Amino acid sequence: MFLLLAGTVAANAAEYVSVSDSTAILYDANSTKAKKLYVIGRFTPLETVVNLQGWIKVRDSAGTLAWIERRAVSDRHFVLVTVPLAAVRKAPDMNAPVLYQVAHHVLMESLGVNGGGWIKARHQDGSTGYMRSVDVWGAE
Repeated sequence: MFLLLAGTVAANAAEYVSVSDSTAILYDANSTKAKKLYVIGRFTPLETVVNLQGWIKVRDSAGTLAWIERRAVSDRHFVLVTVPLAAVRKAPDMNAPVLYQVAHHVLMESLGVNGGGWIKARHQDGSTGYMRSVDVWGAE
């Protein structure tokens, strides 16, 4: 029974991709002839909902569902800061020293989930540290 439940939890884990092109178009259907909904920028994280040949149905941080061409995204993983100011700490612990803070809507590269509600992340300037996963959208 435990193995069955563990498989169900793993199957429900969210998968994310990030925009690899400088900009990408989101469509209301899986065709370039479909209605264009909006344009998003490089590194924007998107949750994978359906993966078809050449197209991915995705959910953005606002919950909007749309389609994007598979070639416009990569498996390189970014997260979006969702709080006014997120602390990046030296270690995955609330008592660890704060290295720097990151403002709302800043994109950070995710270097992996550390467990216990923390992710290791890298800022575009190259500095790394640990962030609470509840402070970002797109953490696995």
